[in-house]
Amino acid sequence: MGKITGFMEFERLEEGYQPVELRLKSHKEFVIGLKDDEAKIQSARCMDCGTPFCNSGCPVNNIIPDFNELVFRGDWKNAIDVLHSTNNFPEFTGRICPAPCEAACTLNVNDDAVGIKSIEHAIIDRAWAEGWVAPRVPKAKTGKTVAIVGSGPAGLAAAQQLARVGHDVTVFEKNDRVGGLLRYGIPDFKMEKSHIDRRVEQMRAEGVTFRTGVLVGVIPESTKVTNWATEVITPEQLKAQFDVVLLAGGAELSRDLPVPGRDLEGIHFAMEFLPLQNKVNAGDKVKGQLRADGKHVVVIGGGDTGSDCVGTSNRHGAASVTQFELMPMPPEHEDKPLVWPYWPTKLRTSSSHEEGCDREFAIATKEFIGGEGKAKGKVKAVRTVRVEWRGGKMVEVPGSEQILPADLVLLAMGFTSPVAGMLDAFGIDKDMRGNARAGTDEVAGYATNVPQVFAAGDVRRGQSLVVWAIREGRQAARAIDLHLMGRSDLPR
Repeated sequence: MGKITGFMEFERLEEGYQPVELRLKSHKEFVIGLKDDEAKIQSARCMDCGTPFCNSGCPVNNIIPDFNELVFRGDWKNAIDVLHSTNNFPEFTGRICPAPCEAACTLNVNDDAVGIKSIEHAIIDRAWAEGWVAPRVPKAKTGKTVAIVGSGPAGLAAAQQLARVGHDVTVFEKNDRVGGLLRYGIPDFKMEKSHIDRRVEQMRAEGVTFRTGVLVGVIPESTKVTNWATEVITPEQLKAQFDVVLLAGGAELSRDLPVPGRDLEGIHFAMEFLPLQNKVNAGDKVKGQLRADGKHVVVIGGGDTGSDCVGTSNRHGAASVTQFELMPMPPEHEDKPLVWPYWPTKLRTSSSHEEGCDREFAIATKEFIGGEGKAKGKVKAVRTVRVEWRGGKMVEVPGSEQILPADLVLLAMGFTSPVAGMLDAFGIDKDMRGNARAGTDEVAGYATNVPQVFAAGDVRRGQSLVVWAIREGRQAARAIDLHLMGRSDLPR
């Protein structure tokens, strides 16, 4: 390693944030990345640990010790080459990945982990600034055609890999811009969409064709899934026009909360709320945008999507924001000897929580309460009850009911599955969770029961992380290349 004793000499350095009062005035990114010398010091903390568990903790198996070493030595250009060898889009993961690699860091056994995510962020931002990220045009074309349905991280990763080995790739996206849930599910303050746009331009130069506003299959309006398509293509048309079809859409069906009062006005899925703000940020004129201005907002669901609703509501100027979590509050610090190198259960406080939010744990929603007079038919409050978990079962705590004001309720309890209408239109077999049934082995991986149709990302594995989607897209690309050509030089 660059400095054998670095992990004993230097402490972990976190990326900085703009002050809350400043960042709440816009929807722009506010993270202050590491300077070059700070990244060098942070990379010096990487230990000569023998077995780098961080590699296996990372779903795309980033070669983390190697790029840490290169950053320490100031060889940034080779560092981005190492990073790109396993990850097509480190500017995405460097911003929004929860960094399971850091949980697996050997130093994390009894100290603070190496700031791997912040180093990755610094490498890719330096690479774009220096002009090192350039199109990789294939030397020859194969004459094979691939259609990819869905332009999220799985679809984009697969498209880039397949185009670089010479296949003609067309990506279909039902919404008006490329990016899938990266575009319309992640707030701009976590990742500005210019990062997607410049990758799309790179991929166009590599030969990828993008067709937006095109729906493949069927999405019932009742699902409340974003669908701004102006054109519909049937699976039969797609299979007739292309040698292979890869389904790479998201798990977009939101989990509902069917309690009394659910039909009141002012109760919405998070994915009815977040995409509209992103469209406004992009310069679109949006009629009927859901706004939190001056409202008492209740966010039901304690995960990342709920946190995104908190941050967006605060930027709207909400009167108050309260976030519910059904499970008990986890410990502030994990028992590292017990859980390392696996992802630990512990209290996670996001930047959005720090901007202003009351967090309620072990609480269940019993009823949505409507107003009276002019407010009749509109949600005005929620009735809640405290819960305990006994023997794996949820039990209400007697006498713990309370009523909290709520002018806007956002349901952010996760996603159940991809839209069944699309899978059914293709005749795809589904697993018990409603996902496309397809394996991951090297020979027949990602292939569905329908000839020439593959599936990867959330549509196959269910709701997951961006980094898992990139992994699946890359592995599916190799499987498709192997299927088309009988061999493949693409990495797995």
